[in-house]
Amino acid sequence: PGGVWTVAHKERSLPERCAERGWHAGVGADPSGSSPAPHNLPFPPGFQIKSQQSEVTRILDGKNIKYELVDISQDNALREEMRAKAGNPKAIPPQIVNGDQYCGDYELFVEAVEQNTLQEFLKLA
Repeated sequence: PGGVWTVAHKERSLPERCAERGWHAGVGADPSGSSPAPHNLPFPPGFQIKSQQSEVTRILDGKNIKYELVDISQDNALREEMRAKAGNPKAIPPQIVNGDQYCGDYELFVEAVEQNTLQEFLKLA
């Protein structure tokens, strides 16, 4: 099966993760309740990565494509392996591979979905 290189996360909601950091989640959230300030809403570190990972797995699940998640968060050797396969020493998850064949990153994945070429992107066709 193909692999999606990923990072671990605890199953907590965005408001819970924000509260841990003293942030307020929700558009216009303000602890005083006075004025909305959506431009001041910070996102937790890794929020974009987690969002992209969820999108990739949702699409793969929806198409019944088997995959394995590889957690690089606690293993530097796996992180370096992911970056070597991607050919980019600064690559961040999600990165998609099929066996030892590198398929691409999130942007290329989304492009393949939009162009209806996912099977080719994943090297399944």
